[in-house]
Amino acid sequence: MSAVFDTRACELGEGAFWHPERRQLFWFDILGKRLLTRTEQGALSWDMGEHASAAGWIDRETLLIATETGLYRFDLTSGARERLAGLEAERPETRSNDGRADPQGGFWIGTMGKSVEPGAGAIYRYHRGRVEKLFDGITVPNAICFAPDGQRAYYADTRRQRIWQVALDAEGWPAAQPEVFVDLRGEGLNPDGAVTDAEGGLWNAQWGAGRVARYRPDGTFDRAISIPAAHASCPCFGGEDLSRLFLTSARERLSEPGPADGQTFVLDPDCRGRAEPRVIA
Repeated sequence: MSAVFDTRACELGEGAFWHPERRQLFWFDILGKRLLTRTEQGALSWDMGEHASAAGWIDRETLLIATETGLYRFDLTSGARERLAGLEAERPETRSNDGRADPQGGFWIGTMGKSVEPGAGAIYRYHRGRVEKLFDGITVPNAICFAPDGQRAYYADTRRQRIWQVALDAEGWPAAQPEVFVDLRGEGLNPDGAVTDAEGGLWNAQWGAGRVARYRPDGTFDRAISIPAAHASCPCFGGEDLSRLFLTSARERLSEPGPADGQTFVLDPDCRGRAEPRVIA
């Protein structure tokens, strides 16, 4: 079952993120170049001035934000930002896309071509002031999330219609070659953003299918929840006890978008999530 959490229609809603200390949802409209949130006082947004797509939390008042040029420390009170590291700043044809903090205090972030050029993207990890490329040749990086024990990471290339898993070492770096976790080609499904729950299930938003689907830790399909929007884009757990699943959507490339396309939803997943880990900046 789904309900509308926020009626503002995003061209490309992404990067849903629940701040565990503020108990507050943040998300992005990548193409609208905005960071959005909603509190009991109402709806708020910040103009990022460039494409911004994903965030983690450094402390109660500070986010790490990924944009098309870098990773920034962003002050929620003043709106000031300080660059921590560059991210393909020398490549104006690319931008950031999906990203999420890992259990070891790092932050994974994908890049892609602004015109979705095949293989133009990559996935990087920011850890203690250093950015390192992990995987390249990716067209649309998505589904970045982590097993509850921190021993495995997941990611997808939406255009290749597969989600991969990769073993991690104690510091959170890839320790083996990626393996296919879920292959969606046979069903014609396109994996977008993802998050894991407390039991290790992976919830994947599926672009064009209007749903978020749960896959068990062994990769088998469990269940799906539909929303009244075509392009489901990024889920995250939130709420007082992390028992709500928030889900962004998009209007991008819809010739006749419906009234709910681009809105942000809240679902009852019948399970609980995990608090997003702090980014060590």
